Amino acid sequence: MGKILIIAEKPSVARDIAAVLKVKGKGDNCLISDEYIISWAIGHLVGLSDPDAYNPAYKKWDMAHLPIIPDEMALSAMPKTKTQLGILKKLMNSKEIDYIVCATDSGREGELIFRYIYNYVKCSKPVKRLWISSMTAEAIKSGFEKLKPSEEYDNLYESAKCRSEADWLVGINASRAYTINYGVLLSIGRVQTPTLNILVRRQKEIEAHIPKDYWQIKADFDLYSGLWIDLKENENKIFEEERAAAIHNKIKGQTGTVESIKIERKGQIPGLLYDLTLLQRECNRRFSYSAKTTLQIAQDLYEKRKLITYPRTDSQHLPNDMKAKVLDIIKSLPSEPYGEYVDYLTSLPKLPMGKRMFDNGKVSDHHAIIPTGKKANLSSLSDSEKNIYDMIIRKFLAAFYPPYIYEVTKIITEVCEESFLTTGISVVDMGWKALYTSDKSDEEELLPNISEWDEPKLINADLIKKKTEPPKPYTEGELLNAMENAGRFIEEEEIKHQLKDSGIGTPATRASIIERIIDVGYVIRKGKVLLPTDKGVKLIEVLPDELKSPETTGKWEKGLSSIAKGNMDSTKFMESIGRFTGFIVESSNKKLSVEFDKEERTRGKKTKSAKSFKKLGSCPICEGGAVLENRKAFYCDRWKDGCKFSVWKNFLNAYEVDIDAVFMEKLLKSGKIEKINMYLPQTKEKCTGDVVIDRTRESIIQVININRL
Repeated sequence: MGKILIIAEKPSVARDIAAVLKVKGKGDNCLISDEYIISWAIGHLVGLSDPDAYNPAYKKWDMAHLPIIPDEMALSAMPKTKTQLGILKKLMNSKEIDYIVCATDSGREGELIFRYIYNYVKCSKPVKRLWISSMTAEAIKSGFEKLKPSEEYDNLYESAKCRSEADWLVGINASRAYTINYGVLLSIGRVQTPTLNILVRRQKEIEAHIPKDYWQIKADFDLYSGLWIDLKENENKIFEEERAAAIHNKIKGQTGTVESIKIERKGQIPGLLYDLTLLQRECNRRFSYSAKTTLQIAQDLYEKRKLITYPRTDSQHLPNDMKAKVLDIIKSLPSEPYGEYVDYLTSLPKLPMGKRMFDNGKVSDHHAIIPTGKKANLSSLSDSEKNIYDMIIRKFLAAFYPPYIYEVTKIITEVCEESFLTTGISVVDMGWKALYTSDKSDEEELLPNISEWDEPKLINADLIKKKTEPPKPYTEGELLNAMENAGRFIEEEEIKHQLKDSGIGTPATRASIIERIIDVGYVIRKGKVLLPTDKGVKLIEVLPDELKSPETTGKWEKGLSSIAKGNMDSTKFMESIGRFTGFIVESSNKKLSVEFDKEERTRGKKTKSAKSFKKLGSCPICEGGAVLENRKAFYCDRWKDGCKFSVWKNFLNAYEVDIDAVFMEKLLKSGKIEKINMYLPQTKEKCTGDVVIDRTRESIIQVININRL
């Protein structure tokens, strides 16, 4: 009897699996026992071939070659990881192996990583699939007890393959066609371009806004204040100065009458559990984390710490079979600071487990992100890990709490036949919001004890002049929300309804899409907001609606989802992509009178070697390389050898701190820069903090010792 070959997506996952299966022997980039051989990919070892692999003439960007639509897409080995691919090829085709277990990430991209390797090395061994939502030992063990035939995931692979090939066809052809016609390097993508369009639309709205004056009247009575309101129109703005002044003069020194007091009791049920996009949005709002940073931290909490379930999920629900496990998960949570909440839930006769949270029909590949039940040592977590783990725990606990109940009191006070509205809020039962007592939005706005027909004296009245404001630029969290709900940008109601559950990209890819449009110079981060550059705006101007519309991308995402569910033929999908690719190339020839700023073109030219750049200091990771600077970041000159040191210049933008060459040189020399003036990302309060190099963290620069001024 031969051995079982297990292929994980990365070495750390392979080691976790080996620990559970008690595989301790070491081989050439693999782990060995009498029963198993465990090896790994390093992300994508195989990808779609470059155009010149089909025809050497395609190396030159020429309109005569477009559109490039191969009859069959070819695969090529990634240059940097050929050695590991060679090891897998030898193992996968070895006579020693009976069958293979695919243990890459349990999702569309993980499936693609394995299948591309399997096809490239021409393996014909039978394959079983490990599908787990948690990296705890218990989950891994359970997963191996329930291995499934790889064929059950053929539709998922077809969806992933179509996504990959569609991105290649549209990206390669559109980028070449528009670059050639406009004389500047333009990166165009099936998903990134509609995302950029959302930001450009908002920028156009901001620029088109014409401020308009309006007035409001604030009345201070002896016990409370109110704001003038037109009750018929439900409007508190007055756009005619003469009218505002007349009302202001009319009410001066008068006495009011309390015309009505209405008290309405309201309830707010806890929100649904986290999927990745909601987690990224809330982390951006609360901590100014980018979508990429949130995903990296969540991935560490899942993969390295084993504290949360699989984060790259689009579901906010749990399957019914989780009902038996949630109480144990609740009991496993740290007593500090969650003890009182755990005690409350464990004291209930029965936890609420209705269909709002437990619904098999609303769980796709993976359920919502929740704690795993592993005992956590909070002191071992970084600040960012604590922040995200805390959010996930509180969201999970809150889901079992009763509604937040409050009363809204509305008082209408009449002065000389003019109405003034006063609103107050009083909490009846904190319910689930007891877990979020630090949230300022929970503060009560209490009103004095007054009755109808009371006659409060008007002490003062302010006539306040204001201007209408344009829409705000998107924060990253708001852009994620817009990408997730791209259907709202579509005017045609039937299509809008069809795309209700489709967005731009997937939870697993949206962070990389945002980083991509920043990297290619179409968007910049400025504090918490994302702004399109002149190049980004001009690109959207020259592209046809079909390429930049969320409608097109939303339809494709819906199609890819249908393929994964077995409800759509992949051949028909790719035929439509082929037709669209031809249309895009043809549309690029209708050149508009838009001039892009000329850029230095480096393609085909020799660039300076890294050694000619100024060395800012020794690399703190590999310790043998030198840190250099480019336009966007600082990096190690041994990056080709695998050193991963890199620091983006905008890394501390949320704190309004600039990282330049002088800053980096000083930081590398001493390892710390103390008492830097900065601003808290959440509140913009002035503070000081120390910036340090921490070699144990993936984000090597950390901000510590923050003190408010």
